[in-house]
Amino acid sequence: MPQTTYGSIGQRTAAWAAADMLKHAEPVMILSKFGQHKPVPTNTANAVKFRRAIPFPVATAGLQEGVTPASRQIQFEDVEATLVQYGDVAEITDHVQDMAEDPVLKVGTELCGEQAGATIEAVTWGAIRAGTSVYYANGNTRSGVNQPIKLKLQRAVTAALKRNKAKKVTKMASSSVKYGTEAIAAAYIAVAHTNLESDIRDMPGFTPVEKYGTTKPLPYEIGKVEDVRYVLSPDLDAFLNAGGAAGNMVSDSGTNADVYPVIYFGQDAYGCIPLKGKKAITPKVTPVEETDSSDPLGQRGYVGWKSYFVAKILNEGWIVRLEVAATDNMQ
Repeated sequence: MPQTTYGSIGQRTAAWAAADMLKHAEPVMILSKFGQHKPVPTNTANAVKFRRAIPFPVATAGLQEGVTPASRQIQFEDVEATLVQYGDVAEITDHVQDMAEDPVLKVGTELCGEQAGATIEAVTWGAIRAGTSVYYANGNTRSGVNQPIKLKLQRAVTAALKRNKAKKVTKMASSSVKYGTEAIAAAYIAVAHTNLESDIRDMPGFTPVEKYGTTKPLPYEIGKVEDVRYVLSPDLDAFLNAGGAAGNMVSDSGTNADVYPVIYFGQDAYGCIPLKGKKAITPKVTPVEETDSSDPLGQRGYVGWKSYFVAKILNEGWIVRLEVAATDNMQ
């Protein structure tokens, strides 16, 4: 296992320094706020089952006098998901603990926490962008996409959500450590990469959050267009070089446009499932001084985390992926 040793720290001086740590890039967490949360009890199984009743069809046939209509069964359908364990660990030597100018154990703990959060976000993003309902900015496949988001595309998506009776999102997970929710203004939610911000702002009817008045903006929300609120993150990655000829669109290679998924959804479209009792993320810290048969002198310590988690689309009709390109504003 690679170790964090004194030589790998890169001391600025050989003397002790009491300087503040420089700020570094931290993950942006948005997706877990809008998923349906269903923690799995410990010591049950590694799977979770979401069950919903199948609606009855409308009963338009009139009843006959004195004749009891045929009875109907109440039926259910299940959506199953299996928990997966994620985690990572960093090793720290006693030399680092004793002589490095930076609080390495504290820094390692913070980095592990951020890594864990980013991992949960990435797993959720991978799940919700794999839905079966998809629209393209132009063409019929991803390989042809080289146009930006437009209002008519958004309207096509929201029309599909409404046809499938997707309810607008009216609540999100609260910021507290408990699995609570808080009310939000009703709307469909769209999540996407920050590279799409200028194109979204150029859409007719865009209202920025600073003009919301009494409506409270969502975390990382930039504004709304009609009945869609846009929440952007730099961590919701694109399909690089997967589109058509780049032209004036953002391209990693300079040849083919990068294709950005915009995920539109209604209430309870997808679920975020941790293992209850273990919470979403369990931190692990072994102090350097702790000894055992494999480390009798207490020369090594560890900091890490582990988590049981799965994200799952619960209703394909309530979540839609729109694939677009992003205008390159540097050209």
